[in-house]
Amino acid sequence: MFFHFTKWPHFKKSKEGMNPLKKKPRSKHLNPTQPLPDWMKVRVSFPKESDALSTVRAEVETKQLHTVCESASCPNLNHCWNRKTATYMLAGDICTRRCQYCDVAFGKPKPLDSEEPEKVARSVEALGLKHVVLTAVNRDDLKDGGANHFAATITKIKTYRPECSIEVLIPDFKAKEESLQILYAAKPNIINHNIETVERLFPTITPQKNYRRSLEVLTHIAKHGFLTKSGLILGLGETEEDVNQCLQDLYDHGVRMLTIGQYLQPGPTHYPVQSFIPPETFQMWKETAYQIGFKTVASGPLVRSSYHADEYFAEDSLNLPKE
Repeated sequence: MFFHFTKWPHFKKSKEGMNPLKKKPRSKHLNPTQPLPDWMKVRVSFPKESDALSTVRAEVETKQLHTVCESASCPNLNHCWNRKTATYMLAGDICTRRCQYCDVAFGKPKPLDSEEPEKVARSVEALGLKHVVLTAVNRDDLKDGGANHFAATITKIKTYRPECSIEVLIPDFKAKEESLQILYAAKPNIINHNIETVERLFPTITPQKNYRRSLEVLTHIAKHGFLTKSGLILGLGETEEDVNQCLQDLYDHGVRMLTIGQYLQPGPTHYPVQSFIPPETFQMWKETAYQIGFKTVASGPLVRSSYHADEYFAEDSLNLPKE
């Protein structure tokens, strides 16, 4: 069966459990969502209690954890949860920034849950994960941007599931040296910071971020010996020249692992999709990225930052920083 991913009931929490701030408009303009091309439609089946998807959902809901899979309306939720993989979203489900493309709620965040690192680590242990991805909302209200919360979670996971490799998808921490050093001390295996879009579109798409600051953060990560990853979303109005320049910038600033995917408009007040990129164009960008020198590249309409992250980690595991 084919479903538009935002209409399938298992992709989102019930109305009672959904963060009401998700309903806040991103802009004053209404941009009706466009019909999806055939290559963007996802084949799913309704889960049974014995399915891995149901196991992951039960684990997440029992421990009252957040996942970017649900909070950002990822189209791969069914696929990834059936593989017993999920991306835990730390520090709550309210972001301090209002990016035009993102479906995570924005507003004034709640205080950090001091028990969250323990709960996430216990969840990783219970699911028997071999590779876990941790991300977080932007917490510009915190002096360290949430870096200590990341570090505490990494440490707890290493305690309960030492064989599990850990990938973190971090905000820019406003490029604060002290925040990045806190993260480095916890020694995750991969550090990802998504560039998201090309430099020309930053002021429109993500006005509270800065393209050059993100590149600065990626350079800092790479210079400290960590596998450095970033992601780009297409369909926002970028040109071929824009993308070529962005890929070269990422490589020149130390990124060696790359994801490229299609932007999907979460709702009518979000930034509208400018174009749906066909699969063959994603293949072209994959080949281009490998020619530039990237070590691992996932490129396709449904690719997201954590897409098959465990497999791409395995491909590059021989290049991990030494403890």
